[in-house]
Amino acid sequence: MPWTKQNYPPSLKNFMAPVRNKAVDIANALLDEGYDEGKAIAIATAKAEEWAENRGKKVRKSRAS
Repeated sequence: MPWTKQNYPPSLKNFMAPVRNKAVDIANALLDEGYDEGKAIAIATAKAEEWAENRGKKVRKSRAS
């Protein structure tokens, strides 16, 4: 099932929107290549975090104290 900006895995809910969107793009590409959902999410999460850090972007939303 391809994900969208509005419909994405719960594990991505705490990511900033640009990072989450990048993870969704990566995960969808991996699904197209035949990866199972769990593996696609794990790889996409790691790659999106790396993408954000390389660009000086904030990765996760701030937690309320």
